[in-house]
Amino acid sequence: MQMIIANRLTDGLVVFYSDGGGWSVRIADGLVIENEAEASRLLEAAKADEDRCIVVDPNLIDVSVDGGSPRPTAIREAIRAFGPTV
Repeated sequence: MQMIIANRLTDGLVVFYSDGGGWSVRIADGLVIENEAEASRLLEAAKADEDRCIVVDPNLIDVSVDGGSPRPTAIREAIRAFGPTV
């Protein structure tokens, strides 16, 4: 499973591509993608938002869904999603 993560250009906050083509600062609102074809299609849509100066550096991250909530599998992306580990 994957999600699309980026940074919002206006304030630099981490955002997640959500259902309907919007962006949310809450990972729980992010769209969980379950197949590669859909991931490619949605990443192209996210890159179009980059071209429109809405977000910067949209990319796919791997996630697991525990208890109904997505969680990044890589520590770097978990820190981006949930904040510093201190």
